[in-house]
Amino acid sequence: MERQLWEEIVAVVKLACNGRVKVSRGYSSFEIAKVWFWAVLHDRPVTWACRRCNWPANSWGESIPSDATMSRRLHSPGVQKLLTRVEELVLKSERGLEVCWLMDGKPLPIGGCTKDKQAGFGRAAGCNAKGYKLHVIMGKQGKLAEWRVAPMNKDERVMAARMLKATTARGYFVADSNYDSNKLHQVCDDRGNMQLVVGRRYGAGRGFGHRKQTAGRLRSVELTENPSPEFSSDLFKYREQVERYFGNLTSWGGGLSQLPAWVRTHRRVKRWLQAKLIVNAIKRISPYD
Repeated sequence: MERQLWEEIVAVVKLACNGRVKVSRGYSSFEIAKVWFWAVLHDRPVTWACRRCNWPANSWGESIPSDATMSRRLHSPGVQKLLTRVEELVLKSERGLEVCWLMDGKPLPIGGCTKDKQAGFGRAAGCNAKGYKLHVIMGKQGKLAEWRVAPMNKDERVMAARMLKATTARGYFVADSNYDSNKLHQVCDDRGNMQLVVGRRYGAGRGFGHRKQTAGRLRSVELTENPSPEFSSDLFKYREQVERYFGNLTSWGGGLSQLPAWVRTHRRVKRWLQAKLIVNAIKRISPYD
């Protein structure tokens, strides 16, 4: 399976290059991306992937990019543009194909003694931890409309607002009661054709107090608390899909098990997550899976 998955990854990266995989001097963006994905697939640092002994025989010609070359080129506009193109090919959902979207976050804890000053200390799964959190807007079929990574202490509603402002997706956005916020509902109202569907943060059947409520929040309450809430109940059933997605993302050898010790600071965490999401998406759509 590993060999077949690697061939699929190389094929997708080559497709994103539009067939331009060679340059007259130096290393092409395709070759840099190839080394990067080889390291990520095997949960190893880039230094490991720069050694010929860690590649199958006849995988490279005269030389492999050095660690210094990889460090410099991974930040270059050409390589970043290529990785973005690969992400768009396998990860992004096409607008108009989905009407129900799921929002959630996945904690990515790291050691409490880390010197990473950009990591935050916040709420994880049933405990408090230090690290980062992956935030997604996902379709029912596992395609992502938007994703972000932020320190663990960043409010999920703040990140959800940023994603809702950036996405081209339209329809119903289903989330748990932690996302119940007038500000989030207002973002959806301002953008149009977007309805956030959440249970109330402090339980159903309560009053609204004296604070003015947005039209979107009132519609959400009507959908979820009316005497016949079959429609909203069906929408909430889809929330299991995002939990399955996170489970699938972390439950295989090349998946996102945890953040390795060499993946620290927001920039590195974001690049690592991008690669892991791409690899997992390719695995999900491959015919041998």
